[in-house]
Amino acid sequence: MTTHQSTIKTRFTLISDTHTAELFPSTDTQHAYRDPLPAGDVLLHAGDLTKLGYIGEHEAAFETVSRAPAELKIVIAGNHDITLDEAYYRRTGAKRFHRNMPEDTAEAREIWTGEKAREAGVVYLEEGIRTFTLRSGATFTIYTTPYQPEFGDWAFPYPRSFDRFNPSSATTPIPSHPSIDILLTHGPPLGILDRVARGNEDVGCEHLLRAVKRCRPRLHCFGHIHEGWGAERHDWTTGERERVHVDTGKVVRDGGAYVDLTGEQGGGGGGGGGRGLRWGEETLFVNASIMDVNYQPVNAPWSVDLELPVIG
Repeated sequence: MTTHQSTIKTRFTLISDTHTAELFPSTDTQHAYRDPLPAGDVLLHAGDLTKLGYIGEHEAAFETVSRAPAELKIVIAGNHDITLDEAYYRRTGAKRFHRNMPEDTAEAREIWTGEKAREAGVVYLEEGIRTFTLRSGATFTIYTTPYQPEFGDWAFPYPRSFDRFNPSSATTPIPSHPSIDILLTHGPPLGILDRVARGNEDVGCEHLLRAVKRCRPRLHCFGHIHEGWGAERHDWTTGERERVHVDTGKVVRDGGAYVDLTGEQGGGGGGGGGRGLRWGEETLFVNASIMDVNYQPVNAPWSVDLELPVIG
């Protein structure tokens, strides 16, 4: 007898690389990154919360994240969040960036992990796996990591030649399908929304790409490469890649781009309406960088609707 697990439509709001940028006022209809952020069940922030990891920057970034209209706000760090990488900060970051006034790494971490964060529904994650259940009963398992290949001697680095994500050498490898619903990484996989303007080169991680191919999550959200903003739907069975079409005018009017992967008809400057995601056969990749290559907050947040299993 075939049984069907109950599912529920769940909305994820995706942002990254905000670098302490304040939301534009709600009355500013020229920018999609404005107050309030798009409402959702879960907010995912893929790192680079700050410019240089100053305590004041963390406080400003926390204020933006904590006010997001979402039950759960999941946050990871990025290479600019130097005070959240204590080993790097002691070794290099303090001398390089904060020589005259070193910051307290414990204070920076407390902003994202303390009582105020818990009360606001903010959950700061490092490298590893967590499972969450929302008030709706929707449940999902997420793998997170702030680490990315060495990129100009910033925080959370690893040698580009080192395989951080696959079982042969990883301490906390990304599991194979069907263990993970969502990947949240600061850096992109190689060849996917990772091309930099200077040199027209793909700079993502080849080892992360191999891990994603094994993992086949429903959604992989990242940032780091500002000029890579966008979304792609990958079919693992055919190798086809489909760039999500964005209606720029609609995105700005709506305050975000929207992708519906539940099989319902929909759209909002993005796409996917009417085509439910086939988990294990497809993955949606989203580069959610808010900043452009010139560090201007001109890119839009993303909203992604997924069908998730229900507990209970």
